[in-house]
Amino acid sequence: MNALRVSGLAVDLGGRRVLTDVGLTVDRGELVGLVGPNGAGKTTLLRSLMGLLKPKAGQVEVDGEPVRRAGTGLGYVPQRHEFAWDFPLSVEGVVMTGRTGRLGLLRRPRAADWRAVVEALDRVRMADLRTRPVGELSGGQRQRVLLARALALQPSALLLDEPFTGLDMPTQELLSDLLLSLARDSHAVLTTTHDLPGALYTCDRLVLLNRTVVAAGPPDQLRDEKPWMDTFGVSEGSPLLKILKAV
Repeated sequence: MNALRVSGLAVDLGGRRVLTDVGLTVDRGELVGLVGPNGAGKTTLLRSLMGLLKPKAGQVEVDGEPVRRAGTGLGYVPQRHEFAWDFPLSVEGVVMTGRTGRLGLLRRPRAADWRAVVEALDRVRMADLRTRPVGELSGGQRQRVLLARALALQPSALLLDEPFTGLDMPTQELLSDLLLSLARDSHAVLTTTHDLPGALYTCDRLVLLNRTVVAAGPPDQLRDEKPWMDTFGVSEGSPLLKILKAV
């Protein structure tokens, strides 16, 4: 059984079809990279899976069950710039906001909620900074806080939108190791990324997206240049294809 299954998904924005007949799966224990050019619909796809955008057609299943309530069973890590880091909250306070949907706006967190927060922070190696104001964190630390916020929901699948953007190389490596570790601990992880060498090296499978799924499979089975040319709209002499051959 797939932790996440998407079939026949179609999405319109502003009266224009931006995603057509999208289908993909993510299994527990698997790190899947979603790659494509700017404007390919990667962020739109994640937002649609979370119920932040309403698809025109298609179905999303989590653990074999159709999702009837937005975001059920899914943990979402948005791009860092989408979060208000100047808001006066501690690290653990931000992670607790991930459970707001379950708590409701008026109910105070219970012991089980705080346990989930502590476990999530420990999982991303941020427990020692749990009382620090989030405005004092580095970019890499902020990314791990957002990941902990998603993990606090104890989801079946994790969705991450460009988690490596703006991070230096050591921090990217730390985050890659963390995502792989989460996958190996039976999480299903789907992440968008523009870091093609990193995705080719790290991910168990890649999904090439440009308004629809052009190709999908393990990196070593995606060595044919044509799907990459079709996805990214590049010529045979493109540096992208040279990267593909080098990795």
